[in-house]
Amino acid sequence: MESSFIAWLRTVSPPHPALGVGLGDDAAVLTVGGGGQLVVTTDLLTEGVDFLLAEHDPRRIGHKALAVNLSDLAAMAARPLAVVIALALPEQGGEKLARDLYAGILPLAARYGVAIAGGDTNTWAGGLAISITALGTPSPRGPLLRSGARPGDRILVTGTFGGSILGRHFDFEPRVAEALLLADRYELHAGIDVSDGLSLDLSRLAAESGCGASLDLAQIPVSAAAAQLAAQMADGRSALDHALSDGEDFELVLAVPPAVAEQILRDQPLAVPVTAIGEFVAEPGLWESSADGGRRPLVPRGYEH
Repeated sequence: MESSFIAWLRTVSPPHPALGVGLGDDAAVLTVGGGGQLVVTTDLLTEGVDFLLAEHDPRRIGHKALAVNLSDLAAMAARPLAVVIALALPEQGGEKLARDLYAGILPLAARYGVAIAGGDTNTWAGGLAISITALGTPSPRGPLLRSGARPGDRILVTGTFGGSILGRHFDFEPRVAEALLLADRYELHAGIDVSDGLSLDLSRLAAESGCGASLDLAQIPVSAAAAQLAAQMADGRSALDHALSDGEDFELVLAVPPAVAEQILRDQPLAVPVTAIGEFVAEPGLWESSADGGRRPLVPRGYEH
C-alpha cells in the first residue's frame, strides 16, 4: 500500500518554494532563512507491528524509535540536530511507560548531540504509538539523495545483513558517524538506509536514479544472525535469502564512482566493514550478475507496508 500511496501523493502534492527535496527520499530538505537547508524526517512505531509491550523492554522501544529516524538522516549524510516526540500512551500506566521510553531515547540522543525540542503526549484506550520527527543539517557537500546513482557506480554497503528480528532491530546503532565521515572524505553519488530489505531498498534507490542495479550475490555480507535464523526456521530460506529481504538492518547502501569505491575499499575507514556487492547499470530493474558476465532478473523482496 505504501508505494502506491506515495506515488499518488507525488501527483497531487503542490510544489512549494521552500521544498528542495520532497516525497520519495529518506527525508525532506527544506530551504530556510538565509538560504540554509534543514533535513526533516519522521517515523511512526505502533504496538503490534513494530513491538509488543508484553514482550519488549520499553527502553529498547524508545531507543529504536529514535534510531530509525537518525538512520534516515544518516542515509542523507545529514548531521542530527533536534527531535520532537509524540506519544499515544495506554490509559493505564502511561506515565511510567513514558519515563521508560525516554530512558532509551535520552542516551542515544546524548551520543549524537540531539536536542529534545518538544512534542506531544496523549492517552487513549489503545496500545502504544510513538512518532518522532528528526531535524538535521546537510553535510557541506549537500544532502545525499536516492536519485544520484549513475551506471557504472559501484554498490557499497556497510556492515552485514539479515536476521535482525533476533534482536538487532531494537538495538542497532544508526550509521550517522559513518555517513558523515564518508561524505566528508569521499565523493558519494547516492545513498539509502536498509529498513525494508536490502534488495527492495536497493531497487528503490535504482528506480529513483533512473537506472538498474546488478548484484554479485556471493559478495553480500551475510550476518551470523541470518544463518542462525535460517537454521531455526528451516523453511527452505537460506541465510542469503534472509540477508536480501529481512529488513531492519539499518545499514547504508551507497552509489560510489568506481575509482572512489576502490579507495574506500582499500582504506576501510569505518569501524564496520565496507563491502562492494555490485554495480549500477543502465537497464532498469534489479539483476543478479553471473560468473560469465551475464545478468538475470532478481525479484526485489522485503517488507511492504
